[in-house]
Amino acid sequence: MKFLSKAIVKARFIILIASIALMIPCVAGMAATRVNYDILSYLPGEIETMKGQDILMDQFGTGAYSLFVVEGMADKDIADLKSRIETVDHVKKVIWYDTFMDYSIPKEMLPDEVTQALGTGDAQMMFIIFDDTTSGDGTMEAITEIRKIANEKCFLSGMAAIVLDTKNLTEKETPIYVGMAVLLAVIVLSLTMDSYLIPFFFLASIGVAIMFNMGTNIFLGEISFLTKSLSAVLQLGVTLDYSIFLWHSYQEEIEKGETDKKKAMANAICATFQSVIGSSITTIAGFVALCFMSFTIGLDLGIVMAKGVIFGVVACVTVLPSMILIFDNVIEKTKHKPVIPEFVKTPRWISKHALLFGVIFICLLPPAIWGYRHAAVYYDLAETLPEKLPSRQAMIELDKHFETNTTYMILADANLDTATMQEMVGELKDVKGVDDVLGLDAMVGPRLPKDMIPSKIRDELSSDDYQMLMLTSEYKTASDEVNEQIDTINEIVKRYSPSAMVVGEAPCTKDLITITDKDFKTVSIVSIGCVFLIIALVMKSISLPFILVAVIEFAIFINMGIPGFTGTVIPFISSVVIGTIQLGATVDYAILMTTRYCKERMDGQSKKQATRIALSTSMKSVIVSALSFFAATFGVGLVSSVDMIGSLCFLMARGALISMAVVILVLPSMYMIFDGLIVRSTWGMGDCVKRDKERKAAKVASLSHAV
Repeated sequence: MKFLSKAIVKARFIILIASIALMIPCVAGMAATRVNYDILSYLPGEIETMKGQDILMDQFGTGAYSLFVVEGMADKDIADLKSRIETVDHVKKVIWYDTFMDYSIPKEMLPDEVTQALGTGDAQMMFIIFDDTTSGDGTMEAITEIRKIANEKCFLSGMAAIVLDTKNLTEKETPIYVGMAVLLAVIVLSLTMDSYLIPFFFLASIGVAIMFNMGTNIFLGEISFLTKSLSAVLQLGVTLDYSIFLWHSYQEEIEKGETDKKKAMANAICATFQSVIGSSITTIAGFVALCFMSFTIGLDLGIVMAKGVIFGVVACVTVLPSMILIFDNVIEKTKHKPVIPEFVKTPRWISKHALLFGVIFICLLPPAIWGYRHAAVYYDLAETLPEKLPSRQAMIELDKHFETNTTYMILADANLDTATMQEMVGELKDVKGVDDVLGLDAMVGPRLPKDMIPSKIRDELSSDDYQMLMLTSEYKTASDEVNEQIDTINEIVKRYSPSAMVVGEAPCTKDLITITDKDFKTVSIVSIGCVFLIIALVMKSISLPFILVAVIEFAIFINMGIPGFTGTVIPFISSVVIGTIQLGATVDYAILMTTRYCKERMDGQSKKQATRIALSTSMKSVIVSALSFFAATFGVGLVSSVDMIGSLCFLMARGALISMAVVILVLPSMYMIFDGLIVRSTWGMGDCVKRDKERKAAKVASLSHAV
């Protein structure tokens, strides 16, 4: 590493020029990477609901549909509006009264099911069917065009509309997220570091790493909107401490008397790489654990963030040193006394009260675990958006006029006879919370022979293998009521048609709840196992992995347990994302301090002195890094209109402070309490036992001599 460090210092101008030049293909790669705004599309393809979505697309030519509420319009105007909507590209079919017969004919001639579903009087409804998937570009373009055609008294609801609003909102706000994170991080770093200018170089270096990461996402084809919105802020927060470690190592080399700044930087690069290699590998392992989720948004986020940490480390030991050396004179002119002083008395006080913090750890752990397990989460993606958005307004109007909150589909065997279908539909209508069931046979009544249904409608509601029914429910997506309703619906339709499927947003969300519950447990086990193994290998210890993992999980349990006590409902993805991010942040701090503690013990220091030195040398870096991470994520949480992103950022901000407090207060107490176990179970620390005995014997002899 020494040879490589010297080569980096020597090639500093080439490195900086090359990194700037590489921004061009990175920008092109970012522009070419598609963003997926439909979270439900990340469900595994082998489950029945996703297979049903494929059947809808393959056999019915549709993957998306919307409910369109029209208020205060005459039938003639509604018919004209419907005709214009039907001309929009990617609109496959619009179902309204004139689909069945001329709108001038009294609506009483249609079955009650149709009039109840489509409404009468001041508020009426159309079913709009698209020829593309829910998150397909064609559907997004069609909805945008429909909204231009419609007036303010028209409301377009459905998952596709929610996806479009999410897309528009996050595209507008993502630059604000990054700007707010950078601004607040710069303010914190400028005050806590010893130079007003060095934070800009930290962020410039991290910015290069972020661009490399986002540009290389083109090889994935597409990323989720959640990954796009959060990855830059997360990469900033997770990798910022590497830059802080490098700067502090560089300053230490100069303070030791190294007059040649190139040599000082080469030594700092070497020391930083050795310090961060263990923590970065554990952070990467945490993100890689996300790839084991069946819900493949974990794979998406895991790959991007693991890649981001790698780029962060590379930029920290190449781009940042180059910038510091090239702009050394300017940086020196902006030096100032930092707000955070060097800690001398605090480490002594903490080590003196080690037993107290050990007791606090034991007392807080059970309630933290209880809160973690009882935190309420939400799965309804529409609830994450502000009410002012068109899709949310449409949901409100739909519930107001039609008492409908959810619409989903049933794919039944096309060969079922009319009598059987009528019997099945009758049972479905009797299910609690079901508003209406519409399909070929559901629309056939004594006043409307089946032959009267236009052939176009028959073709679009049935295929060679399946016939489609549309079910509207008064229950909200992701609620316990709708999930129980779906179970009942499934039991009924499979009794009549074993190959039948229940598909749509609500059934997919129900599967999401089941799958992610299992996924979160898997990710937790895999991430803890990976971190445990890596700490054991890096620290060459049997006991330290248990101690560090216990401290890390304690910090996570406290953070995620608070909502359990406050009654705050958090996004379903929180426990995985926050657990992984906080694990990455906490393990960085913990390994930094533990490495120094072990070094001091092997150099002959007593456990108390080693703990004090480890605290005094690491405390400032931990505080600066944690406060910067807090500022960046808290700022994003303040400005985000998407509750999922805002909630995640507030949780990360709080987690940064909790991790800081736990590492500074609890981890040193673990050194003091378990020192005997640590030195006996860690490779290279065997001499510590002998020296402790000699030190104790010398102390006893000194006391005896004094007596």
